[in-house]
Amino acid sequence: MDNNSRFLLKAFRKYYKENSPIMPDRFTKREFGFMFFDKQMVQRHMGFPTPEELDKFMIAQVPSHSYYSTAYYRRPSAPTMEEKEWLGADLIFDLDADHLEGADKMSYSEMLERIREEMINLTDSFLFSDLGFDSRTVQIVFSGGRGYHAHIPSKEVLTLGTYERRELVDYITCSGLNIDWVFPFQRVATSQMKTPAGNRTNVAKDRLIPPPEAGGWRRRMRHGLMDLVNDVCDLDPKVLKKAYPSISSSVTSTIVKMQDDVRASRRSLFEKNTMATLNRNTQEMLVKIMGEDVAPSLAGEVDKPVTPDIKRIIRLPGTVHGKTGLRVTPISRDELTGFDPLQDAVPSSYSDEPVKITMKKDYEFDIRGEHFSLSGETEVPEFAAVFLVGRRVADHGYLSERKESIF
Repeated sequence: MDNNSRFLLKAFRKYYKENSPIMPDRFTKREFGFMFFDKQMVQRHMGFPTPEELDKFMIAQVPSHSYYSTAYYRRPSAPTMEEKEWLGADLIFDLDADHLEGADKMSYSEMLERIREEMINLTDSFLFSDLGFDSRTVQIVFSGGRGYHAHIPSKEVLTLGTYERRELVDYITCSGLNIDWVFPFQRVATSQMKTPAGNRTNVAKDRLIPPPEAGGWRRRMRHGLMDLVNDVCDLDPKVLKKAYPSISSSVTSTIVKMQDDVRASRRSLFEKNTMATLNRNTQEMLVKIMGEDVAPSLAGEVDKPVTPDIKRIIRLPGTVHGKTGLRVTPISRDELTGFDPLQDAVPSSYSDEPVKITMKKDYEFDIRGEHFSLSGETEVPEFAAVFLVGRRVADHGYLSERKESIF
């Protein structure tokens, strides 16, 4: 075990002597799993009959990462999945900032802020709204690292299979949305012509707009179209094309013609819920933009492989994360709005006592209400040192002192 791991293990042991993990519902039916500072392995297939037994294990073994199964098993400590006998599983949604576009260019704090916004969108726009889950049954947890989890332990979802759970993910992420279902064609006879083969009816194919009372994705797309129409009417053509990359024409006059067409029908579109007053090219351009640009922007963010996995293990609330030292923290929806992990998830068991560290790179951040701008060999409070060493942007101790001690 290296010097950094020994430092973190000591801090984590102090934490677990003062704090117990938060036991999940029906914990005796759950599998537990752990990773350690001094072992290159994941220890799984464990069960605990009482919270006290888990407490003893945490203090004695001091895991770097702690997990429990989203599934319930008849025999959770059995060595194989077949022997465990699956009984059901909580519905889990996982959001990790690592999956955000541009995450590699964000600071840790910026990633946390963005992923919190995505979690708010997931809960408010999808879980509580479209999917109808009661806010009192959705358990929100900060992962201790770079994201959040939403746990739904309701009886109604426990026996959902992989396919049904994947359908929920597809709905939230707007995967496979049929744009012709959202904006269907309305076929209206306009005239008749006599031909040698008989009378032929000319039919106009105009797009319908979802009505105000529509629900789900049709309601979301109606509101999105309202915003798009406003932008088409109000923005400069170059700005419009930059905002909506799927606008295929690079000819400014073509875009201007579309804008003039939309401006002339701006009011009637949503009064009559049809695009019939627009020419055919404008209708299809709006629908294309809605499908390729607007719909993805209205989708929710989730880690797609996690939710369908009915035998997943996930971080145990009340434990600490081995790569940050932050607490895996349950929070309410109201708390989520202003939740700051570097303030609210820093364990109080980490002290203010100075700790020597050597920075691997210059680093600036805020934690527990203090601002740090660090480089080289320096001292910081223990609570900051645990985070920096866990994040691997610093080494514990002064490297110069360690080199001297060798000789």
